Amino acid sequence: MGAGQKVAVFGAYGHTGRFVATELRERGHVPLLLGRDLDKLLAMAREGMESRQASVDDPASLDRALVGAAAVVNCAGPFAATAGPVVEAALRAGIPYVDVAAEIEANVDTFAHFAEPARARGGVVVPAMAFYGGLGDLLVTTAMGDWTAADEAHVAYGLSSWHPTAGTVASGVVSGQRRAGRRVRHTGGRLQYHDDALPTLEWRFPAPLGPQRVIGEFTMADVVTVPSHLAVPEVRTYMTANAAADLSAPNAASPAAVDERGRSAQTFVVDVLVRSGGAERRLSASGQDIYAISAPLAVEAVERVLSGRVRATGVVSAGAAFDAPDFLRALSPHLSLHIPAGAV
Repeated sequence: MGAGQKVAVFGAYGHTGRFVATELRERGHVPLLLGRDLDKLLAMAREGMESRQASVDDPASLDRALVGAAAVVNCAGPFAATAGPVVEAALRAGIPYVDVAAEIEANVDTFAHFAEPARARGGVVVPAMAFYGGLGDLLVTTAMGDWTAADEAHVAYGLSSWHPTAGTVASGVVSGQRRAGRRVRHTGGRLQYHDDALPTLEWRFPAPLGPQRVIGEFTMADVVTVPSHLAVPEVRTYMTANAAADLSAPNAASPAAVDERGRSAQTFVVDVLVRSGGAERRLSASGQDIYAISAPLAVEAVERVLSGRVRATGVVSAGAAFDAPDFLRALSPHLSLHIPAGAV
């Protein structure tokens, strides 16, 4: 990807969109700010970035907004409303599409509705290229190594806290409505909806976090991305109980910046365990701010697609699209990997 290419960021004035725009600029690219709110776009444009108004309700506005763009990153949730129209616009424009969707059903829709159209056009669509969905998939794929299948994949999220953005809250409401209040799990090789209570158990995270109470079957987008390309019939995700309580608290506080990059004080560990027969493999990653880390994940994906370092066309998850171990190494300024002796 050559410096100076324009990369459109839809929902650029949102919390994650701002991180993505900054990451693009720092890597020498030109963010093209897109969204429906003209005043917010103009406020960001005063920082020296070009902006164009566009709405998912107006396909022609999306087409105009993407003129001259080399790729588009969709950061505007709820993705149940935005992913489809922006993917369609990207395919019409003949450019790659990447999003940061954590909504399980929205990601399922992207695979179901756009796999064939994207493949037929030779396009690349990478959903959930973010903390939830993308990072877990890269870790599971790396941990699998030379295994072509596994019995189980477990992804445990050790968050010090979780102050959700307005977009996270809105997306959660939409997901809850789509599920009619039910919960979802990936078992027996497919998504299943249920009303069972979620268990609380202990997960032994690597030091220094150590053992933590987690909510079992706190299901995240990894249950879509991982089985989209890996033969793993059981994919389970977990969340530290304190972070789950933060998320569900009435009037939960939004993230508060504590450094010059705008990151919050939140820290995270993502611990992955895969099992095949009697063998286990494990890998974890740690860092700061789940929203901030989504920016280098998404931008690294864009760079790799535009430079031809992508393994497939169509709708592909992170682990299927890219060399997962190499991708994680490229994130070393933002992530620390922990590999137990003999684990991978």
